[in-house]
Amino acid sequence: MDRRSFLKSTVGASAAFAFHIVPAHAAPRSKKSKKRRKLAPSDTLNLAIVGCSHQGGGIGKWAANSPHAHPVALCDVHKGRTGELKGMWQEAAVYQDFRVMFEEMGDKIDACTIGVPDHSHFPVAMLAMSQGISVYVEKPLAHTFEEVELMMAAEKKYKVACQMGNQGHSGNNYLQFKAWVEAGIIKNVRKVDAYMNGWRRWHPWLYVTGFPEGQPIPEGMDWDTWIGTAPYHDYHERFDPGNWRGWYEFGNGAFGDWGPHTLDTIHEFLRLGLPCEIRAEKLADQNDFIFPKASTIAFEFEKRGKNMPAMTINWYDGVFNKPPRPEELEEGREIEKCGKIIYSDDLVFKGGTHSSTLRIIPEAKMKEMTPDLPRISGGHSSHMDNFLLAAKGEEKCRSSFDVSGPLTQMFLLGVIAQRLGGTLEFDARKKRITNNKRANQLLKGHKPRKGWGEYYKLV
Repeated sequence: MDRRSFLKSTVGASAAFAFHIVPAHAAPRSKKSKKRRKLAPSDTLNLAIVGCSHQGGGIGKWAANSPHAHPVALCDVHKGRTGELKGMWQEAAVYQDFRVMFEEMGDKIDACTIGVPDHSHFPVAMLAMSQGISVYVEKPLAHTFEEVELMMAAEKKYKVACQMGNQGHSGNNYLQFKAWVEAGIIKNVRKVDAYMNGWRRWHPWLYVTGFPEGQPIPEGMDWDTWIGTAPYHDYHERFDPGNWRGWYEFGNGAFGDWGPHTLDTIHEFLRLGLPCEIRAEKLADQNDFIFPKASTIAFEFEKRGKNMPAMTINWYDGVFNKPPRPEELEEGREIEKCGKIIYSDDLVFKGGTHSSTLRIIPEAKMKEMTPDLPRISGGHSSHMDNFLLAAKGEEKCRSSFDVSGPLTQMFLLGVIAQRLGGTLEFDARKKRITNNKRANQLLKGHKPRKGWGEYYKLV
């Protein structure tokens, strides 16, 4: 019996049994690939939406409402979370397990949005890419440094369109920052203070010394698939929905949530790559389970090119852990909850997150320089349209994995510093932490659960 017939006969007979046997049969596709349909430029992409509520549902609707895509499959580990989208696109097939969806419909799917917890990005994206399906993956790209490395390799191997979901990377800040670097307005940057001083879900959790005791699994929830590659833990409301972000086991904290929206253009257009040193300078209520209530992490980068000297990025998170107020900021003006201050030899820039554009401070200096600043004009595709058009071969993804991968890896190095404290020395060429054995092991993270290791062998 071939693999496809085997799955059809077993999945319908016993869902619980099938969830344990599907990974070993569904993940590898090297022996026998499905024949994919050929796309003409005018074709509408067949879209799969993985993760149908919260942010996953939002990006799914964004893609499905474009003229470039039409949903043919909806997938969520909780049956009730596909209801809204199913009501909008009634002909779409519904699944709880992405492995079964790709096994049954992989040859009919052209593109996929992935809006699930951080620890589940990797297996969904790798299986989709291995079947020639273009992927839009919510930020951060993956849960571990190694997973990002493998996803970048898969992007090259399978030659599909790949976009990380930091939507501001297709907005005005992207265009402005690029133009200002090219015009020499932004140059000789020595320091960046980036900050996220908003409230986080895990801030009220006190005295966390382990994982919570299990609660009954909600009706309609496939908890085994939710856990995915991670070590098994019993269901608890402090994991789902949304609370997973505060746990090292499942999320990447404020770095993963806000870093890709705040430091993306700095990282790309100042050609930062990977840091040589990461320092934990402040950690409030540090433990080995959830993220600190507040942290200050410093990243050191070596010199790059003529106008890109060695520089430092200081990251501040926590409600009251704000960066130093720049002397150039006028009295009465406040620093927002999220944003960045960029210090160069000649100018100081103040910016926010997402598509928010930079201002030169003080305001008088901005007004003085305005006549000589590059003008941003002309239309461009949105972040989602950019991805869908790239999947059709008409554009190139702006936040492709070769761009967003090293950015994500920088944050993941910061997460290790938040977890362990101290100073980490990083060899960017060999991609290893040289002074801390446990920290170096965390680049790879835990061993995947039995039956989930196949995704790490797809490149």
